[in-house]
Amino acid sequence: MIRARRARIVATLGPASRAPGMVKALAEAGVDVFRLNFSHGSHEDHAAALKAVRGAELALQRPLGVLADLQGPKLRLGRFANVEIDIKPGHKMRFDLDPTPGDATRVEMPHPEIFRALRTGMLLLLDDGRVRLRVNDRTDEWADVTVESGSKLSDRKGVAVPEAVVPVSALTPKDREDLAFALRIGVDWVALSFVQKPEDMAELKSIVKGRAACLAKIEKPQALADLEAILDYCDGVMVARGDLGVEMDPEEVPVAQKAIIRAARRRGVPVIVATQMLESMTASPAPTRAEASDVANAVYEGADALMLSAETASGDYPLEAVGIMNRIMERVEADPLWPSLMDAEHAGMDDIDADALVAAARKAGEAQSTACIVIFTTLGGTARRMSRERPLQPMLALTPKPETARRLSLVWGLEPRLGNEPTSLEDVTDNAVKSAMDFGLAQPGQRILILAGTPFGAPGAANLLRLAHAPARKGKR
Repeated sequence: MIRARRARIVATLGPASRAPGMVKALAEAGVDVFRLNFSHGSHEDHAAALKAVRGAELALQRPLGVLADLQGPKLRLGRFANVEIDIKPGHKMRFDLDPTPGDATRVEMPHPEIFRALRTGMLLLLDDGRVRLRVNDRTDEWADVTVESGSKLSDRKGVAVPEAVVPVSALTPKDREDLAFALRIGVDWVALSFVQKPEDMAELKSIVKGRAACLAKIEKPQALADLEAILDYCDGVMVARGDLGVEMDPEEVPVAQKAIIRAARRRGVPVIVATQMLESMTASPAPTRAEASDVANAVYEGADALMLSAETASGDYPLEAVGIMNRIMERVEADPLWPSLMDAEHAGMDDIDADALVAAARKAGEAQSTACIVIFTTLGGTARRMSRERPLQPMLALTPKPETARRLSLVWGLEPRLGNEPTSLEDVTDNAVKSAMDFGLAQPGQRILILAGTPFGAPGAANLLRLAHAPARKGKR
């Protein structure tokens, strides 16, 4: 199952898709990584879904990644005595810490950390941005606000503070329980929601301790302002356009998406574009033309992966959504313009041997006789560096570690597979040539580029670039 495209597909599992037969069908249709959304479902649901993924992986003989997406903090209003109130622009009310059910004059906002972060004149967004408020006055225990837009406000609506860093941990008690469970069942990636600052990711990594790769969901303007520092702690990053779109003006979201993708590509950090990619397919067997263009544009931008959420978790057409996303990706990558876009931007080298080596491999790969690149990797670092260069040849990443192969299933252009650790230079060459031919990536006489590291069997950056040729006939090389 070698993919006919480099961009990867992440699909969310849920009631419409977590049955073993459906998981296998989704993988066959093109899913590379399966997302477990811990905002919904029980631990038992997620354990069963992961078991189904591992079963599909075994049946298809292709590594499949599993991403645990933590819910993150949910800042919400309290309750109203009559469930809902009518409001209009100019309406004034108070938010406070009193748990008494509210009315049109006041309501509880049970988050003292928000009051501490507010300043007079700041904007508050409620109900996914449907209600906009301006802070007139505040203390550490209450805030007086004026409605700028909106017509109704009801119980437990979410609160966003786009102009301040709210001093709340990105890991709630629920997240910590979910994280411990996710690591126990053996997920490959963990995504942290509502990252605001580098310390949020540093805390996650200190808990995970290498048992999974760590990904930051960028959905707060504050994270954009500190993006480079956050990326220092990231194994991956997600452009979470849903919540990002709540706290930013609509015209700013596409600009933010491009900035995040560029920053991640420079670092060689895999980047996922998420939210409403094919939203209409939750209830329709075909996407809108705008959605097809949205998917295509993310591929043209060089994103590592695109994510489906409700489309596969609860929608009526999960298989069709994956199939159409796969077709759009393949069509974009067949565009004669696409290779020049992938070649237009390359990361600067860090003046280390591995960076020089992958740059040389990319250059050598431009020869027409080069069929593929075979990368021997233990922890995945060399493979990610090679992917960062966006070579157009297929890249086969051979690793002795199942967890490495599964994590690399998210990375642009890589075909991760399990392979024995080479023990000699001859072993490296023989394994690379045999694997390339077994997977149909090289034909007799074609050149194969090989990246590996010595001493063999020891984790570390690649320091060996070798050229080999697929044998013209059996027994010759």
